[in-house]
Amino acid sequence: MEPLIVGRRLDFPGRKVYAHFPTRKAKIMAQDISPLEARGALDAIHRGRRHVIDEIDLPTWYWWGLALGWIGLGVITDLKHPWLTAAATLVFGAVHAAVAPRVASGRHRTQHLSVRAEVAGRRTARFVIGSVAALGLLTVAAALAASADGAGHPVTMASVLVAVIILLGGPRLLAAIRRRAAA
Repeated sequence: MEPLIVGRRLDFPGRKVYAHFPTRKAKIMAQDISPLEARGALDAIHRGRRHVIDEIDLPTWYWWGLALGWIGLGVITDLKHPWLTAAATLVFGAVHAAVAPRVASGRHRTQHLSVRAEVAGRRTARFVIGSVAALGLLTVAAALAASADGAGHPVTMASVLVAVIILLGGPRLLAAIRRRAAA
């Protein structure tokens, strides 16, 4: 094996290095493609791309886990034990931080297919995390409004409201992202 000089270093490639294009691997088309065949091939590519874009989503268990965790955190907060609330918030945040990087991109809805980041779009995770932050602010505002109105368990009420928004709005958010990816 002859070393290649790259810059001022020697490079000993661990593979076979070709100085020419191997013509035996190139295939020459025997006939021209008709416009009908070309249209059929392009339609097949479009259907395949559409199928992959339809896979951009978060698993259903993510939305349910987020909603139930949100309600649980609200119930614990209404118990008015600050240390318990702080610990529950840290656990909720840690679990979400462990799960979100894998699923928030929308690329792994099922085990059957993993969508490339270029197809899924790099903004999916940002939209999901941004939505979670906005829902946190909504929870605080709704709990303050319920408390000002004299509700007995204002944070639980606000958490149930946000959990419903998560279950109904989460899939719609991802549907909007899918429409954008298809465009």
